[in-house]
Amino acid sequence: PRPARSHRVTAGPRGAGAVSPAAERVPGGGGSVSDMALPLGEGGGGSRLRRQLESGGFAAGEYVKQLSQQSDGDRDLQEHRQRIQALSEETAQSLKRNVYQNYRQFIETAREISYLESEMYQLSHILTEQKGIMEAVTQALLLQADRDDPALGARRAAAADPFLPLSAKDAAANEEGRQRTLTTLLEKVEGCRDLLPESPGKYLVYNGDLVEYDADHMAQIQRVHAFLMNDCLLVATALPNRRGAYRYDALYPLDGLAVVNVKDNPPMKDMFKLLMFPESRIFQAENAKIKKEWLEVLEETKRSRALSEKRRLEQEALPRPAPAPPESTNPFDEEEDEEEEDEPSAEEEVVDLSLEWIQELPEDLDVCIAQRDFEGAVDLLDKLNEYLADKPVSQPVKELRAKVDERVRQLTDVLVFELSPDRSLRGGPRATRRAVSQLIRLGQSTKACELFLKNRAAAVQTAIRQLRIEGATLLYIHKLCHVFFTSLLETAREFETDFAGNNGCYSAFVVWARSSMRMFVDAFSKQVFDSKESLSTAAECVKVAKEHCKQLSEIGLDLTFIIHALLVKDIKGALQSYKDIIIEATKHRNSEEMWRKMNLMTPEALGKLREEMRSCGVGNFDQYTGDDCWVNLSYTVVAFTKQTMAFLEEALKLYFPELHMVLLESLVEIILVAVQHVDYSLRCEQDPEKKAFIRQNASFLYETVLPVVEKRFEEGVGKPAKQLQDLRNASRLMRVNPESTTSVV
Repeated sequence: PRPARSHRVTAGPRGAGAVSPAAERVPGGGGSVSDMALPLGEGGGGSRLRRQLESGGFAAGEYVKQLSQQSDGDRDLQEHRQRIQALSEETAQSLKRNVYQNYRQFIETAREISYLESEMYQLSHILTEQKGIMEAVTQALLLQADRDDPALGARRAAAADPFLPLSAKDAAANEEGRQRTLTTLLEKVEGCRDLLPESPGKYLVYNGDLVEYDADHMAQIQRVHAFLMNDCLLVATALPNRRGAYRYDALYPLDGLAVVNVKDNPPMKDMFKLLMFPESRIFQAENAKIKKEWLEVLEETKRSRALSEKRRLEQEALPRPAPAPPESTNPFDEEEDEEEEDEPSAEEEVVDLSLEWIQELPEDLDVCIAQRDFEGAVDLLDKLNEYLADKPVSQPVKELRAKVDERVRQLTDVLVFELSPDRSLRGGPRATRRAVSQLIRLGQSTKACELFLKNRAAAVQTAIRQLRIEGATLLYIHKLCHVFFTSLLETAREFETDFAGNNGCYSAFVVWARSSMRMFVDAFSKQVFDSKESLSTAAECVKVAKEHCKQLSEIGLDLTFIIHALLVKDIKGALQSYKDIIIEATKHRNSEEMWRKMNLMTPEALGKLREEMRSCGVGNFDQYTGDDCWVNLSYTVVAFTKQTMAFLEEALKLYFPELHMVLLESLVEIILVAVQHVDYSLRCEQDPEKKAFIRQNASFLYETVLPVVEKRFEEGVGKPAKQLQDLRNASRLMRVNPESTTSVV
């Protein structure tokens, strides 16, 4: 594919974006990346290949066709493909370095753009104010004309209809007309009387028909009628069978409402957007003039609302003289009054909420949330809490708290969404630190802990699910353990950093670690035990898991007992299954036993057997070897010895205290099969020579094999086994009727 041309961005002649001549050489490629940019066999620098791929008239099909015709075979094409790929990777690395070095400039540029936007908004507001002044002058002239000609004013008032779109001039109508218009509104719109109670200060400013469109697909949804009042915006839908009647749809306070002009894009034109965090709605006016009126009236009404609210707060902040108490004839009241004068009442203290930063706090919080400046939002909240910490709770303070609490809920919802598992899980545990720290500062450490652990659980589960199941089980287990325990260790360290001052959250982390370990053991057992792997493979896999688990001790977390508890059932099953295989194999060899010496035919085979027996712990095996390549033991006894010692070695790798009795009972059962067979053969054999040979094999079992098993078991477990001692000390394991010719095994 044709590489992107954006890599031509450079920081200078030898800047971060430039590729040095040394970088144009492909490591191990045997030449420059441009060796095959031209027809094969012609040379050229790496810049030639780059220019050829960047050229505007570059045709990939013709290039590949020409290259295929001139190549000598698959190898040439593969080499050329590697060179182009290496050039692409070098270009990408160069781009990445350039972006990193210019990252601060990008941030500064974005900040300057935001400053320019705010200045443009200020200019727009200034122009709107100037226009309002001009309209006020026009309105004054019209009122003066109405006074000069009362008949003309009466005709104009009689022609006014409350449900036709009002112009901005009608906003200055008298109070009685406003109340009458609002009453008519309540009668025409169903379902709004309870939500919109009549009040002396509420009046209708503007209204009109609009068409609502879907914000994502720009498809028409419905026709609505909007009513703008001095403190809120009511949206109603038309009733299908009743002309002039409407049904309540939504009510938005002007404090949390923002209006944005939508650029015309035919056929979508004359539209504007209303923003009410966290939702937004798009409406279309009948024409450009009505759209302009809506935008202007909305801005003017919001400004008037903010000014009136500011004046109200300033008036409430002024100290009010306390009413004089009625004169009392009780003589004891004088003493009580003197005591009360010594203790000033807290109610006399007035909270000053007219500060500019307090007045703009709700809007600043909205801006911080919209711009994802979570730290700035929490800093503002901390500043407010610090300011109001020692202030009395008055009615203005309660109203301010109500507005701020709504923003806190919005901020919390955004932070919760940032930590939800539906978000991208890339970046590791540190990617969640920002949201977690701000939730903790908001006093929601429990929720932050819960969401953090859920996020990490989803990340660990996704990482395990994305592992490829290799053909070799041990290779897969190495990868599984590396991914899981590395993630667990990183999560534990990040948890310790984020929740250092919240000791109550550590128990939640231990519970989470246990559930994560259960998820790991499920994947581990499915691959190791459910697939019926050999005991040696299972032992190696368990050993790898234990070694990785010990890494957690670096941070003071020991989950070894948990992995033992979760694996004990599967390991017991594997030990018993392998024990049954050994017993069946031993019985099968016993059934074919001829009690003959082993002839290994070659010295090499005898040397190999000596080495195997030495690795099993049998150090005196040489005393059982005869002349040439003969061994004075039965093939059955030798095979039993190797198989039993191999079983013991692998079982000791799996050993932990919960498996002590299972391992011991399995060893006793395996040994009983062999010694009982020897005991039975010794009693039933009549040939003196064979009887002596059987006695020699029995001596090998009792005096060599059993002590080696007992010693190795004690070394691996750390304590002796009484059952094995009893087995070795007994001259005969099971007494049977000497005249019997049947085996009890």
